[in-house]
Amino acid sequence: QVQLVESGGGSVQAGGSLRLSCAASGAIVSAYCMGWFRQTPGTEREGVATLNTGGGDTDYDDSVTGRFTISRDAAKNTLYLQLDSLSPEDSAIYYCAARGPVAWGRCSLEQVVYHVWGQGTQVTVSS
Repeated sequence: QVQLVESGGGSVQAGGSLRLSCAASGAIVSAYCMGWFRQTPGTEREGVATLNTGGGDTDYDDSVTGRFTISRDAAKNTLYLQLDSLSPEDSAIYYCAARGPVAWGRCSLEQVVYHVWGQGTQVTVSS
């Protein structure tokens, strides 16, 4: 069973950058969908970005396209999310998630289909 641990959250001013990391324990030997999701109090958890570890396909929510970049270091079994041009609206708890094995292709941004979750890391952006 894959386990996920996020790190890298923190507080930044608007326009700043952060890089989140998600270390996976347990070998991912076949294609998995991995993704970043975020949640603010009283709202549903929303998909931010996903990556297929097989073919490398990525997908982004429209609200972060061009500002956030998802990537993976297979050798380190670690997923990353580079957050640039941050705004206060990006403040949330960010979660890493995985599901698999899956076929190659784009992965869903719907949180309900993911079955492995990290504990979350807080991102706070001040104006």
